[in-house]
Amino acid sequence: MDRRKFFRLLGAGGLFSLLRVRAQGAPWSEETFAPTKTLGAPLSEYGNRSPFEEEVVRYISPNLRTRHSGADFAPLERLEGVITPNGLHFERHHAGVPQVDPKHYRLVIHGMVERPLVFTLEDLKRFPSVTRTYFIECAGNGQNGYRNPPDPNLTATRSRGLASNASWTGVPLALLLKEAGVKPGARWLIPEGMDAAMYTRSLPLEKAMEDVLVAYAQNGEALRPEQGYPVRLVVPGWEGSIQVKWLRRILVTDLPAMAKDETSEYTDVMADGKVLAFTWVMEPQSIITYPSGGQAIKPGFHEIRGLA
Repeated sequence: MDRRKFFRLLGAGGLFSLLRVRAQGAPWSEETFAPTKTLGAPLSEYGNRSPFEEEVVRYISPNLRTRHSGADFAPLERLEGVITPNGLHFERHHAGVPQVDPKHYRLVIHGMVERPLVFTLEDLKRFPSVTRTYFIECAGNGQNGYRNPPDPNLTATRSRGLASNASWTGVPLALLLKEAGVKPGARWLIPEGMDAAMYTRSLPLEKAMEDVLVAYAQNGEALRPEQGYPVRLVVPGWEGSIQVKWLRRILVTDLPAMAKDETSEYTDVMADGKVLAFTWVMEPQSIITYPSGGQAIKPGFHEIRGLA
């Protein structure tokens, strides 16, 4: 059922009879406190989650996966709070995940600039850094919900799991562009990744000077390889496809690239058959994450949770 009908049922008391408080005493036993009988695990160099949480994993879509390209979904209904752990942040890539040695990493800014520049990773880290919390959402997020008839078993993960939220650390792109000296007449940036697809999108200079980050850390540690290690763009509020990962160069120019991934892919077809030249902004969305498809509600109190 749709969520409006769901809330109407709640307001009318149709489900409250199932949500009465029932005292459920938990029996105490020696087995319940078995950990008190033995020493725990020793210190570890890198923490792992509890083995009792190993079923909380990303969902890999068979429809969006080839040998080297694909997408997987963040398990929205299994997460707590609003920050997505690094290992559960959704993935989307077009030619596999490259392994980039940070010692050999270089970022080039060239084109319509006074001073073409080449930055190492250490060069970038010498600039004043900022940390910002931003969501990233795939342009195709929600397609499982609106392309097909409603499915009562469709989980929040499979419906809207191509979205995640994290704390990103890096250098404002505007600062790097000021170092290079953007020439009059420049209007666009053409960032390019170092994956095998050499993924490319066109980014308006105006947005770049506003709030775009050249990020090298996520939630307090280096980016994961699938999130663009060692450096990626984070473009707040805009579709994920423009947030180029494994960033290797930025061409400053007066015209957009009209690259493959903004002409044959990631384009919006209107009802009249016309195609928008560009779409960037991700409009507001919201979803109930609990209860989610496939989850059974037992009598008792239940908190309805969701994300916006």
